Amino acid sequence: MYDPKSLKAEEFISHEEILETLDYAEKNKNNVELIDEIIKKAESLKGLTHREASVLLACDIPEKIQELYSLAEKIKKGFYGNRIVMFAPLYLSNYCVNGCTYCPYHLKNKHIARKKLTQEEVRKEVVALQDMGHKRIVIEAGEDPVNNPIEYILECIETIYSIKHKNGDIRRVNVNIAATSVDNYRKLKEAGIGTYILFQETYHKESYEMLHPTGPKHDYAYHTEAMDRAMDGGVDDVGLGVLFGLERYKYEFAGLLMHAEHLEAAKGVGPHTISVPRIKAADDIDPSTFANGIDDEIFAKLCALIRVSVPYTGMIISTRESQAVRENVLRLGVSQISGASRTSVGGYQDEERPTDTEQFDVSDQRSLDEVVRWLMDMGYIPSFCTACYREGRTGDRFMKLLKSGQIHNCCQPNALMTLKEYLMDYASEETKKVGETLIEAELDRIPKEKVRLICEDHLNKIEEGIRDFRF
Repeated sequence: MYDPKSLKAEEFISHEEILETLDYAEKNKNNVELIDEIIKKAESLKGLTHREASVLLACDIPEKIQELYSLAEKIKKGFYGNRIVMFAPLYLSNYCVNGCTYCPYHLKNKHIARKKLTQEEVRKEVVALQDMGHKRIVIEAGEDPVNNPIEYILECIETIYSIKHKNGDIRRVNVNIAATSVDNYRKLKEAGIGTYILFQETYHKESYEMLHPTGPKHDYAYHTEAMDRAMDGGVDDVGLGVLFGLERYKYEFAGLLMHAEHLEAAKGVGPHTISVPRIKAADDIDPSTFANGIDDEIFAKLCALIRVSVPYTGMIISTRESQAVRENVLRLGVSQISGASRTSVGGYQDEERPTDTEQFDVSDQRSLDEVVRWLMDMGYIPSFCTACYREGRTGDRFMKLLKSGQIHNCCQPNALMTLKEYLMDYASEETKKVGETLIEAELDRIPKEKVRLICEDHLNKIEEGIRDFRF
């Protein structure tokens, strides 16, 4: 029985409902009248149901797909403007007791180097990230109650926040660790985390159990219900995602939207972010052995549909994807990207990119400076802002501001001020020139004169050496 308000995984992600949805979508994929109604509804910025969005995903009428892309671009600009939030992952440990068949950290992989950062090594990694200019990171660790207990994660968070190096500091720590208890989520909240991120991997229960044959992650319900426990533990912002390529993409897409609908129905707040990773090559992982891989065209369509279906959510794309792919989906809905990422444990403090402990191959290996300049050359504002999190604009408070459009009064000036910090402290001369021109042009686009004048004053003070202004 499908029930989005239920707290049981198999009721809010109903296999039967997904199958009925896919059948309905296939039967109506050329129903132009219905497709036009769905697109018109999406234009109202209220989002789409999983069934409505699945019809658009099944649709292969070229002009309707172009309408979808144009709408996705319009909605993205309406909610997020031309700001792109920057972040980097920080891998703490690759010890793991699970048997995930798509991840090189799985327990049976005996030839991968196992490593866990000491607190001194965490400090060195954070300093390296700060020297690049990063202000926001997401910490990653395998599931291992002996090597990576919650106490270790909490100690690492404390270490990260404590490090002030030159003008650098990490102002927001997001967390991507295994599903855990309400009590542990409460501890993470008390430690000051930003978003709790957990990829479902696949919403197809039978496939999920086959892909996770051993270890605690085998428990489909416990994993799928993790976001409910996180919110019960006080975590305001949660991030969803599937690993595209493990199952049929149409099935995963419907399940992903159903999960977002469930959070809205049961908790009153939908996902703060949705990530869109695709399976990639790694140490002992060959993506060609998975039969459900998707090409770049389908990937772009999925990104556009997530944007129009869940218009308020932040969309994340990592360095798994190439520069060309990232450039395309930035236009269609992505609002957060990683830069200069290393997916190895202890990878940032080494000058050469280590590959012996990588979780996946990194396609976009450019430096942060190169990524920042690339974004600005395309007219985007690279933002290192963490103001909403530190000002308590999280959960339903953030969503109300975002959906009303009032968030622009904070986000635009905050993006410009954090970009200014980056330019002053870390950018190459070429990047700095491009950035100064961009800031001057974007200042005139701040709608409220009072806010613009305050922002100008703060920008001048940043040039004088003062840091960390925020609206």
